[in-house]
Amino acid sequence: MDPSAPTASPDDAHPSEGAAPLASTPDAPFRSGFVALIGRPNVGKSTLLNQLVGQKVAITSPVAQTTRNRLRAILTTPSAQLVLLDTPGIHKPHHLLGERLVQSARGAIGEVDVVLLLVDASQPAGRGDGFIVDLLRHSRVPVHVALNKSDRVGADAEDLAATYRELLEADAERPRHWPLHACSALRGDGCTALVEALAADLPPGPMLYPADAVSDQPEQLLLAELIREQVLSLTREEVPHSVAVRIERIVEDEAGGKGKERTAVLATVLVERSSQKGILIGKGGQMLKAIGQGARLQMQKVFDGPVYLELFVKVVPNWRSHPGRLAELGYRGD
Repeated sequence: MDPSAPTASPDDAHPSEGAAPLASTPDAPFRSGFVALIGRPNVGKSTLLNQLVGQKVAITSPVAQTTRNRLRAILTTPSAQLVLLDTPGIHKPHHLLGERLVQSARGAIGEVDVVLLLVDASQPAGRGDGFIVDLLRHSRVPVHVALNKSDRVGADAEDLAATYRELLEADAERPRHWPLHACSALRGDGCTALVEALAADLPPGPMLYPADAVSDQPEQLLLAELIREQVLSLTREEVPHSVAVRIERIVEDEAGGKGKERTAVLATVLVERSSQKGILIGKGGQMLKAIGQGARLQMQKVFDGPVYLELFVKVVPNWRSHPGRLAELGYRGD
């Protein structure tokens, strides 16, 4: 990934645009720290993460439970540096992988300076939101609530927002006086004000990463996620949750002997059943070709140059319920 990301001015329409120098005064010290994005599956956490840092650092798709790893993205403004943790959606798990994903999200709550609870403001508050609110009620750090998807809300916006206020105030003995922020992760509406509110609750401190950094995730993880994103986008509903991707090798070579270096990536896509392998390969190999083409285009942006991608598909029965396989693929729940 290109590590360059312009610093921001609080007056800019987008929190990651602008080029103002870092500023700190005795009355307004520079602040830095960690912010966990928590919420149900498919409420837009990864989309918001990409919106805030101004470039793609997390994969997105309409499929629930897209995020499987605690990804750290870095947003530096003139007055603060926010390390944003994109966590898996909190849901009722149905296998060991699901349990570890929820464990990872819950574990992040106790390791950060601020928690941002994302909800889908185009829908009224539900039981899943209530479960997470109860999970956060003993949080020792500030909690903010982002009413995401505000661009989808019409005249009933206030009525929908009221359901979340009622949810926060439902416990008369321990009402949650958490700030609510309307925003659109897709369009960027409200994101600058959201960043400013989060930054204000971070402790004073120096930058934790270089000012131009946007993520600290390993290169292999990013490449694997780019391949999985194409699987989520192109295959049937029965396939996406059963897929994992393992990067076998990344090498630099000369493309076609023309003296121009390219990056060669070899990867294995794991599925649980032979029928899923057939779907991924497709008739005459067309589905696997489409997955590879889409992933390769994204990888070329990462390496800023040509990429050769070779994909293999392997059946590993019940890998989502096998502790050893999960550990091998990096799903440890921490």
